[in-house]
Amino acid sequence: MNQFLVNLFRLRQLKYVNRWVIFCLDLFLSWVASLLTLLLIKFVYESLAVTPQVLCTLSVASIVAAGISFALLKTYKNIIRHSAFTEVGRLGVASFLKSVLLCLFLGVWHFFPADIILLGGIFDFGATFFLLSFSRALMIITYRYLVYNMNPQSDKVLIYYDPQSEDTSLASLMQEQSKYKIRGFIQIGQSARYRLNGLTVYSVNSEEDFQRLFNNIPFNTLVFPSQKAAQQEKDRLVRYCSHRRVKMLVLPPVDVLGKEKNRLKALPEIRIEDLLGRDEIKINLDEIRDSLKGKVVMVTGAAGSIGSELCRQLCTFGLKELILFDSAETPMHNIRLELEDKFPQVHFEPVMGDIRMIHRVESVFDRFRPQYVFHAAAYKHVPLMEENPCEAVHTNVFGTRLVANMAVKYDVEKFIMISTDKAVNPTNVMGASKRLAEIYVQSLSIAISKGEMPGKTRFITTRFGNVLGSNGSVIPRFREQLAKGGPLTVTHPDIIRYFMTIPEACRLVLEAAFMGKGNEIFVFDMGSPVKIADLARRMIELSGLTVGKDIDIIYTGLRPGEKLYEELLATKENTLPTDNSQIYRAQVREYDYHQVDHAIDELTDLAIRVQKMDTVRMMKQIVPEFKSKNSIYEQLDN
Repeated sequence: MNQFLVNLFRLRQLKYVNRWVIFCLDLFLSWVASLLTLLLIKFVYESLAVTPQVLCTLSVASIVAAGISFALLKTYKNIIRHSAFTEVGRLGVASFLKSVLLCLFLGVWHFFPADIILLGGIFDFGATFFLLSFSRALMIITYRYLVYNMNPQSDKVLIYYDPQSEDTSLASLMQEQSKYKIRGFIQIGQSARYRLNGLTVYSVNSEEDFQRLFNNIPFNTLVFPSQKAAQQEKDRLVRYCSHRRVKMLVLPPVDVLGKEKNRLKALPEIRIEDLLGRDEIKINLDEIRDSLKGKVVMVTGAAGSIGSELCRQLCTFGLKELILFDSAETPMHNIRLELEDKFPQVHFEPVMGDIRMIHRVESVFDRFRPQYVFHAAAYKHVPLMEENPCEAVHTNVFGTRLVANMAVKYDVEKFIMISTDKAVNPTNVMGASKRLAEIYVQSLSIAISKGEMPGKTRFITTRFGNVLGSNGSVIPRFREQLAKGGPLTVTHPDIIRYFMTIPEACRLVLEAAFMGKGNEIFVFDMGSPVKIADLARRMIELSGLTVGKDIDIIYTGLRPGEKLYEELLATKENTLPTDNSQIYRAQVREYDYHQVDHAIDELTDLAIRVQKMDTVRMMKQIVPEFKSKNSIYEQLDN
């Protein structure tokens, strides 16, 4: 018995049966069909003599005719479990051709009268087609039984079905994965129960309906075919599942996790990022691919949240070489292993270094001669930079100037700087340092375009708000607190932020990079503001817990430099539209390059000597809109 179970398990692991085994099996079934036809003819015509010679001749003719038909129609090459209606038609044509050839062979040899041959051909066609079709149906049923019933660890899955889309392809794809046992579809609204692709469609109209379905049809997983579908059901099915701790999975976009078959191996669970209700980010992939194909591209801060995602997306555009530049050893090691695994065809070079070290930065530009530079390296945490303003200046301002100057010296075609919404009317040191970096990059670009400075590099700046899931952002912090049993800490009950996911932010960076001609600062449409307290509540609910009962939310007060309400990046007053409805061009004051360069020299000197108050005071002089909030530097504004 144990050996039988072992053999069944081995059979379940087979991806497909060898085509020649199928070919021989089809020949055998075809021969059996011919023998059954002969018995039927003998029953109709009792006087018909059936001798060993007749049987031998009929068998040879049947096998030859079937072999020719199956070889011509290639019925044995199809993977059985993927058989569709077109394959049934192919079997029908092959069966018909086999019967015609058999009739011709028998007619030439004059073994039977013409009327018997004709009747036998009809019977033979029916029997052959039936046995071939039945054998494939039996194989499919057996395979699915072995895949699902012999794997007790498989998730019992319902798939969300939207009658408007009428797309059931996800169910067909998931049936090939042994870890999922598809129990049917679930839809909202219609009360009628019917079947699609052999699976029952269950309808629910309320949480009570969902509870009854949960009791009657045991399932532990609900799968959404897209993030948009999950967003549409965030206040209904998502809540129903959260209350019963049903696991929720979502099929991510192709550009996030690769090809269809790879996306299904480990579907990610629904995250709070999937429920923000933002429209899908659409970019001109063909134009970007044409621009980057065969080029050398460098990403600073390549091991960070934004930098690493940029690298993932850049690896899909046929680069000649990708240079990863960062000072963080372990994250660099991790992204290197990931890229080697996911993109073995891409030639990339991980380089350890600091953007503040002039000789190291120049050696990288001199060695690799990048044609495009994505500058994502920066300090970004508001409270930390409020306490360490000199380091903020040294990295975000001096470091950016150094990389920008090297880009000009080594004839980089485009330099794309990653900035932040906190650079708009900054209220903290971090935002002000990024605004200073913007000012330098833009003034240098304008000076080059006017012929005041030598060079050909075009500089483009992109601004966006908070990025969900980035290192140190609120979502990973909440996840850690949930794992520890709470409480979740929020600075203020009314604090709001604009959010964007890492992949969509990087898509817009790429789009803006190849939309820009130089000198521009592009800002992104961040969608609707989100209350951080509401975000915390939703995360608790997604964990199947209750706010105030299982997990508490506590308010800790605003941190140094923190705003209660974030600036809206894109308004009609401060931006101009572009061809992409989610990207705008900022209208900002232009600065004289030589004055900015001289001011940054003085500012960097103060920062290197760690003169904190003098450093911040000068930052406010260069950026007069920099007004500190909830900070010791407020005294400098009086």
